[in-house]
Amino acid sequence: MEGQPREPPDSAAMKNGTGTCGAEEWPPLAQETTVTEGAAKIVFPSANQVFYNPVQEFNRDLTCAVITEFARMQLQTKGIQIKVPGEKDVQKVVVDLSEQEEDKTKLKEGKPLTPGDQPRTAAVREICEEGLRVLEGLAASGLRSIRFAQEVPGLRSVVANDASARAVDLIRHNVQLNDVGHLVEPSQADARILMYQHQRASERFDVIDLDPYGSPSPFLDAAVQAVSEGGLLCVTCTDMAVLAGNSGETCYSKYGAMALKSRACHEMALRIVLHSLDLRANCYQRFLVPLLSVSADFYVRVFVRIFTGQAKVKASASKQALVFQCVGCGAFHLQRLGRASAASGNRIKFSAACGPPVMPECEHCGQKHQLGGPIWAEPLHDLDFVGRVLQAVSTNPGRFHTSERIRGVLSVVTEELPDVPLYYTLDHLSSTIHCNTPSLLQLRSALLHAGFRVSLSHACKNAVKTDAPTSVLWDIMRCWEKECPVKRERLSETSPAFRILSVEPSLQANFTIREDANPRSRQQGLKRFQANPEANWGPRPRARPGGQASGSAVRERSKRKEPAEDPAQRAARLKNFPCKRFKEGTCHHGDQCCYSHSPTPGLGAPAPTDCPAV
Repeated sequence: MEGQPREPPDSAAMKNGTGTCGAEEWPPLAQETTVTEGAAKIVFPSANQVFYNPVQEFNRDLTCAVITEFARMQLQTKGIQIKVPGEKDVQKVVVDLSEQEEDKTKLKEGKPLTPGDQPRTAAVREICEEGLRVLEGLAASGLRSIRFAQEVPGLRSVVANDASARAVDLIRHNVQLNDVGHLVEPSQADARILMYQHQRASERFDVIDLDPYGSPSPFLDAAVQAVSEGGLLCVTCTDMAVLAGNSGETCYSKYGAMALKSRACHEMALRIVLHSLDLRANCYQRFLVPLLSVSADFYVRVFVRIFTGQAKVKASASKQALVFQCVGCGAFHLQRLGRASAASGNRIKFSAACGPPVMPECEHCGQKHQLGGPIWAEPLHDLDFVGRVLQAVSTNPGRFHTSERIRGVLSVVTEELPDVPLYYTLDHLSSTIHCNTPSLLQLRSALLHAGFRVSLSHACKNAVKTDAPTSVLWDIMRCWEKECPVKRERLSETSPAFRILSVEPSLQANFTIREDANPRSRQQGLKRFQANPEANWGPRPRARPGGQASGSAVRERSKRKEPAEDPAQRAARLKNFPCKRFKEGTCHHGDQCCYSHSPTPGLGAPAPTDCPAV
């Protein structure tokens, strides 16, 4: 981020989507900061009057990549090809389909195309009359909308909306600065009202992007109605504390599901958001199909398509599940809410599911179960679509600043088991029975030797996602414990570790490393999991009109304010510690020693090696 002092324009900062509509003026001494990200360049106040987080560049890059492939997919059906900056032109082969069988694969090569045969193309910064209509409901500075206009081809229009009048003024300024006024339309309105006004099929948006500060739950009902048939809905949730189980009742009030504290909380957060979206869409005879669901940094991001169909909506209950999780060993079981079974005449019969899948007490450790959910229990991704995005980013790495990370994350996504919800973690399995931790390759190899599938998860570095039942996992850990024995006498008879280890394994695990236990993304050394991108990274403070600069606000908040210790109190405290050098007979400070020479000092704690004189 590069800061440059500028004369402030006739606008002030804003809050992201929730600002007031006042005509307040800029502070007289406010300066502006210029930020260049991707192909866009925006200006906003240096003080904390605007919400901008550079850590979310990965979010914005990934969104541009996903919308580009969605546009490619949608416009191909209309005979339009998109031109992506940086992509090499692929030689097109035209196939002449004649009535004769031998002429069906005859190629027209070396002949000039007639004007009618010329394929229609769509490029960036150009209006495509049959292209996508995009809405960014909470645009703030307009950075995301401007990047769409600058980097995504095949767009008809982009509406950059915000509730704050000052935000819209800044959006207009940035739109002029980037010369994309023909594509980006600034709008001042409540995002919910704007989307409710576009419920008619002819007025719906092909892409809706919601990236609020916190929870998007107030906007979801309007969003599922305002997106076109088969359109793309992109949603970000930054209230991870709620989704990860720190406040289950708040999660239920916002998303209609109870979150549990679990090692798989990040994937559960994704599934709770998808459940909430599908539940709201079902009210209008609509349903969702996930394209890509990502947990990254301090937020989750989902890309889903919305369709209409009463018959498909009936199957939604069988796509949701409750989660029974043991409070002792962490074993979990899923219980579907509905059941879809085949009936006569190629019909499908829908009915209530039978359960529960567990006893009142855990079969492994004897502890009780917690009940969470409902959550989305179907696949999180469309692997074919993810493969297209991955290929496009891999062949054109210079397009995004975070291409390396996008490639790594999407590679792990393609390796995930699509039909296995949630996961265990390696450290949790070993800490439950208080044994040494096996390597990830050893545990994966043991599961593969036992005939089960296993994969990683992009949401957690040491995740173990497998279709093996929990009993097999504990059998493998029991076999591992025999190689690294635990002192049983130190275990309480009522502890999960004692009860699990008191059972002999029925499976003899083989920990010999298998070649297929090492995933391809790991072999290629891809950047699969993000390290801390910068100091004090994470959610930024909410934008405040006339507020303090965001960087200094974070620094001030991170400082630990401890009162200075009085010298007399410090001397009295140090006298409670025995002098180690006095015990060894080497202390020469005598009564001037700051530590105690008494045989029974107050605390009896050892003194430091160096004994300074007072």
